[in-house]
Amino acid sequence: MATFLDFASWVLIVSGGAFMLIGGLGLLRLPDVFTRMHGASLIDTLGAALILGGFMLQAGFTLVTAKLVMILIFIFFTSPATTYALARAALYSGVMPKTDAESVKRAESAAASGRDGSSKTS
Repeated sequence: MATFLDFASWVLIVSGGAFMLIGGLGLLRLPDVFTRMHGASLIDTLGAALILGGFMLQAGFTLVTAKLVMILIFIFFTSPATTYALARAALYSGVMPKTDAESVKRAESAAASGRDGSSKTS
């Protein structure tokens, strides 16, 4: 049984490290700040969860596991909130997301013709 737990914990730790590495590559390869934040926040949360899950299997049912669960809960609540705050700060400072020109033209023409669902008052 101990061999199975060791194997399972190392699979979780290595896969979590792989997800973290993929998230780091996403920070380098994605085009703008918004897509970088999206990719990094999702991948890093999953990677941290997998790594902490592996640590929990290594620790067994101890006080260390309870502390790791508290860290995991903290990460699950703070990571999305941090990403939201960063995105709002970027929008507030004037950073606009990169979009392709065709979708921007469609949105502008839809807004001009009133087909965007919003009610315009004159």
